[in-house]
Parts: sequence; C-alpha cells; structure tokens
Amino acid sequence: MFENLTGRLSEAARSISGKGRLTEANIKDTLRQVRLAVLEADVALPVVKSFVERIRERAVGEEVAKSLTPGQALVKIIHAELVTLLGAEYAPLDLRAQPPVVILLAGLQGAGKTTSAAKLAKRLIDKDKKRVMLVSVDVHRPAAILQLKTLAEEIGALHSASDASEDPVAIVERAKDEARRSHADVLIVDTAGRLHIDGEMMAEVAAVHEAAAPHETLFIVDSMAGQDAVNAATAFSEALPLSGVILTKADGDAKGGVALSVREVTGQPIRYLGVGEKVDGLEAFHPDRMASRILGMGDVLTLVEEIEGKADRDKAEKLAKKLKKGRGFDLSDLREQFEQMMNMGGIGAMLDKLPLPGNVNPAALKDVANEQQMRRQIAIINSMTPAERRFPKTINGSRKKRIAKGAGLEVQDVNRLLKQFTQMEKMMTKMTRGGMKKMMRGMPRGGMPPGFG
Repeated sequence: MFENLTGRLSEAARSISGKGRLTEANIKDTLRQVRLAVLEADVALPVVKSFVERIRERAVGEEVAKSLTPGQALVKIIHAELVTLLGAEYAPLDLRAQPPVVILLAGLQGAGKTTSAAKLAKRLIDKDKKRVMLVSVDVHRPAAILQLKTLAEEIGALHSASDASEDPVAIVERAKDEARRSHADVLIVDTAGRLHIDGEMMAEVAAVHEAAAPHETLFIVDSMAGQDAVNAATAFSEALPLSGVILTKADGDAKGGVALSVREVTGQPIRYLGVGEKVDGLEAFHPDRMASRILGMGDVLTLVEEIEGKADRDKAEKLAKKLKKGRGFDLSDLREQFEQMMNMGGIGAMLDKLPLPGNVNPAALKDVANEQQMRRQIAIINSMTPAERRFPKTINGSRKKRIAKGAGLEVQDVNRLLKQFTQMEKMMTKMTRGGMKKMMRGMPRGGMPPGFG
C-alpha cells in the first residue's frame, strides 16, 4: 500500500534524521524531496503547496532549532503535518440516532460501492453487533441488485428487494419502512454510479438523498483513480452534504495521492480503507497510524487489532496445548498457520503494518512469501496422507514425486516446503522449551523468522 510514496518519504526522513544540526541547505533539500514525493504520488497541486509550506514554516521556527535532535524533530513535524492532512483524528460513524440509522453510499461506477456496502455491513454486524439491512437503488445496472442480494446472504445481513423497473425514490422509501418493521439498526443504501459525472446522475442521487434523509452520506472513491478521483470528489461534495469517505482498492495503490488529497478536497474525514476482495476487507482509517505507515514506521496497533479479530483463538490454544504436551509441530499445524495468515490478508498486508529496517525491501519480502506461494504450500500439504503430515521424516523420494504430482507442482517445491517446515519446527520447539527469549536469540538480526527468508 502506497509503496512509492512510502519509499520516497522514508528516504527523505532517514536522510534528515541523522543530522545533528540543521541548516537552511539541508532543510531545503529535505523539503524538495518531500515535494517531489507527494507530486509523484499524484497529490493535487494546491494540497502539495499548502502541505510543504506548513512543514517549512514549522521547520525554520524555534520548534526545531531548540531541539536536541533537530533531524528527528523535523521528521516529527513531517509526521504531524501528514496526520493533519489525513484528517487529524479517527472519525467513526455516528450510530447513536433513532434506528434505523440510514447510511447512503455515492460515487462513480466501478469505484466499489456495492462491495463497500457489503464490507461496511459485515463490519457493523461483527464489530458493533448491529442488525443491518442492505438495499440497492441502482436501477441502471440490474446486476448490482442481484450482487447486493447475494452479498447480503453471504454476510448474514437483511436485504430489501428492489427491481430495475422501479423508481429509486420509491425503493428507498419502501426500504426505510421495511427496516423499521424488521427492527434493523442500520439501513445501507447503495446508489447508482455512472462512468462520468453528469446532470442526470447528480439529480437522481440528490432525489434519493432527500428521500433517504441519511444520517451518514459516504463518498466511495477508487484509490487508484488519481486526479479523476479528486475531480469526482469535488463534484459530489458540491452536490451532496457528504459526511465521510471510503477509500477503496487501497491495497493496490502504490502512489497514495488520492488518500492525501480527498480529505482536503471534500473537507470530510476518510472513515475506512477498502483492502482486498473479501467481505471483511475494510479497515478503520486512523490518520496517525496511516502517517506512520507512509513514513515507513509501521502500524503495529492495527496489526494487533486484526490479529485479535481474525485469528482463531481456539486453534491457537489447541496448538499451544499440543506443543506443551510434547506432541510436536506437524505439517497439519503448518497448514493451519498458513490459512490463518491468508485470512489476515497474507504476508503483504502484514508487512505494510510492520516497521522494517531501512535496509529491508518490503516488496522483496512480499515476493518471497506471497499469497500464491502460500496456496502452493497448502496444496502440497493437502496432497499428503494424514500419516505423512504427522511424520514428515517418512517422506522419501518416491513419496515426494507422488505428492508433487498430486499438487500439480515440482519435487523441488516439496523439498522447499519440507525445509521450511523443519525450520518452523525448530522455532516452535525453542518456544516451548525456553520461551520467547530463546526464540528471539535464534532469529537472524534484523531478519525475518526462520522459514520466511
């Protein structure tokens, strides 16, 4: 996520943080690097100018001059201004109104409104324990109505039926009545999108907005749309009283320009980040945490929250008890670890949130252990017999050939997995015998745990 921006800003931050004394020349050079970084990220020009100017004003003032570590003080200023640019504080949805609380989603076609509606509903059901109803008023794209109905069934949300022949205003009025009768806490309205902004589209969404009388109006924007997204944000903020933004496809965005521009353009906070294609791929947007991620400092708090929410505690406790009894770590256990990691978005999603040393390239690590690689490893384990998973040392040459053939892979892939397993097994043994301290001593300095390098 935002790899290009992170790389450039991290480089600028590292170059200045090592300076014992700041001069006009090295401040000027750092600001030039920051300006280039945000311009290359496709940030709107007015936003770039005000952002860099605010950093400059604070850098040349007494704030840095009186600091014992001026370089670090300047990095702190860059971080603080990034936080301000991204919205200053976490802004959760206000769900305290009389139910049903109506949330209306608006945006261009292809931005991910329907998927975001399902993701938001899933989050409200799981984390806030809300009873959620979904309704589509997109009568221009009949597939959108069916898609939302399917997603509602998948996540366990209520669904208000609609038809392409109906008037959008009539649909939303009926849905509000249904939500009241069904005792729904939240009604999420998925509106129609267009490939471009036009008068007809804006008139329709404004009419739906008036009928829905939403408590929250969220603008759904594609993180990878660049300046087009900024233009769309401007148009929608003029036509509707927006209360927040959901930034979709953020995990595929290397630049990060939309994230830095949309808050300034709309004047409204980014509420969530859409990551991945799964229905649970919606992250709460914390400006301070995102600023840390952009500067290469990681976001451990969000990672911990994800692990707490998505990791299977029962399985973890079962494995811990098994190891404590001395029954050993086997290939079935390794498969479970891979599956849990994939459930949390894979290695790539975790690396985005971890602070890494300056000499470590996150992109290279992602290539080493990507989701595709994990799927291959799971396929190899699935191709084994239960006895082979329990006793990997019994896997000889002929068995390797059979396993490789069953998984549609090569024998060297099987060998690679078995080597990784051996390293993981040693690590798990160290954990059970001598605790975490011994395990940490066994790790390579500044590197990944054995089995991932």
